[in-house]
Amino acid sequence: MTHLRTPAPAAGRGRRPGPRSGRRLDLVTAAAAVLFVAVVAVTGVFIQRADDSLYVEWPPLYADWGPHLGPGTVPALAVAAAVVVRGPLLARRLPWRRLLLASWGASLAWTLGLALIDGWQRGVAGRLTAKHEYLLAVHRFADAPGATLRDFTGHILLDSPDHWPAHVAGHPPGAVLTFVGLDHLGLGGGAWAALWCLLTGASAAAAVLVTLRVVAGERVARRAAPFLVLAPSAVWAGVSADGYFAAVAAWSVALFALACRPGLSRRRSAATALAAGLLLGATLHLSYGLVLIAAVPAAVLLYARTLRPLLPAAAGAALVTGGFVAAGFWWWEGYQLLVERYYQGVARIRPYGYWVWGNLANAVFLAGLAAVAGLRRALAAPAGTWRALRTRPAGPAGAYGVVLLAVAGLCMIAAADLSGMSKAETERIWLPFAVWLLPAAALLPARDHRRWLAVQAATAIAVNHALLTGW
Repeated sequence: MTHLRTPAPAAGRGRRPGPRSGRRLDLVTAAAAVLFVAVVAVTGVFIQRADDSLYVEWPPLYADWGPHLGPGTVPALAVAAAVVVRGPLLARRLPWRRLLLASWGASLAWTLGLALIDGWQRGVAGRLTAKHEYLLAVHRFADAPGATLRDFTGHILLDSPDHWPAHVAGHPPGAVLTFVGLDHLGLGGGAWAALWCLLTGASAAAAVLVTLRVVAGERVARRAAPFLVLAPSAVWAGVSADGYFAAVAAWSVALFALACRPGLSRRRSAATALAAGLLLGATLHLSYGLVLIAAVPAAVLLYARTLRPLLPAAAGAALVTGGFVAAGFWWWEGYQLLVERYYQGVARIRPYGYWVWGNLANAVFLAGLAAVAGLRRALAAPAGTWRALRTRPAGPAGAYGVVLLAVAGLCMIAAADLSGMSKAETERIWLPFAVWLLPAAALLPARDHRRWLAVQAATAIAVNHALLTGW
């Protein structure tokens, strides 16, 4: 049986906080997170008013003040109420495969409802047709896609002829090629692109559940399911290509975790790991920053204590990379040019000293206070965690698997933050990292789950109704 409680400490090592103390610490942690966000926001307002160097109107979020209602208001409230009231019970009782489908569907309904608060055109159909977005470049691949791809890096810099829009220049060509492919299938335009991002992005909840079941056990995964559905990050996943990127990355990790399962035949493990590697290679060619997603498979390997899937996964990623190289695009060359382009724009003005904290405040918005409180529990007793991982018997490691995933998520965010390549707009850019923080909420006491789910929902609904979010 899988347990969420950590082992009792040995005599003489001090006592761990009791249940009541733990719940108080959860509230203190959440309050501290709110205070941190408030300080960052107030500081940002002063800086922006003083010298306009942040290039956001409602720091730390890339958004404008604009209280409003919309056609998604009632659906979003209805989905939130349903998940808060019935989510934990259904997560316990539904058969596993139905739970995965239900999580996907509920996440889609939640994300779409939030997007429709801004209306169909502004919130959905028009999102990916704005001046910085991918759809503005689709026509350039129409006549000679091969030649356009070979010359892709020649249009990254701002001073290059006919330079790419910001999002196309800021990503490997896999991102824009996705929408080129949709266009070739007769699914062109902003509405189809938005629906693609919504449908795929919502599946990230199911992918994380698959990984959780392997490394933490089904009971823990079921506890996490409502939090993965009712994520505040859905405000920015709908509609954003980064939500789609997050799902591709999450499924690559899920397949990798499945390949690590004990008792799996070598052939099935290798085939599953190869598929994981192919998706990982695709992930790397959707966004440069997603090279950091390697931290999550590394956590899975640490849990599984096997290197068996590593070679076929690496082969799969190499196949995708080799395909892009053969087509004329080399990832490293594109990344080097991106760094130069990045500092040709507002990044050279945005102060690192503010955004290294502002980005973290955005991460709080993304993950929500429930995940923050859960992370406090995950990090509270690292010695017991690593001891249990060294000595555990075969089988899922319960809460310790959640700790590994949460630490991987934190490491990705820390690396991205310190790199200086994430100054603002991280509420969108860090969607692929934030999904791995959400399972930490499963560590909160079960009797408090509905309250924490309500807090998560309230955060998203308040942000989406009070602000006109960018991108």
